[in-house]
Amino acid sequence: MIQLSIPKMKCGGCAASVEKAIHALDAEAAVKADPSTRQVEISTSADRQSLLTALAAAGFEAEETRR
Repeated sequence: MIQLSIPKMKCGGCAASVEKAIHALDAEAAVKADPSTRQVEISTSADRQSLLTALAAAGFEAEETRR
């Protein structure tokens, strides 16, 4: 499970765009994007750097979340 913080994800439309960017890398990824907390949890076979790059290309800079 990869957990990311996405400060610019502020609404449902943003969350849908984040999910779309992730699914473009891995159509089978399980994505839980929560705009109220600006957090996303991803179960994927894609590597972390590819996710960060795809999200940045979609306009959503992401940071790793530590728990």
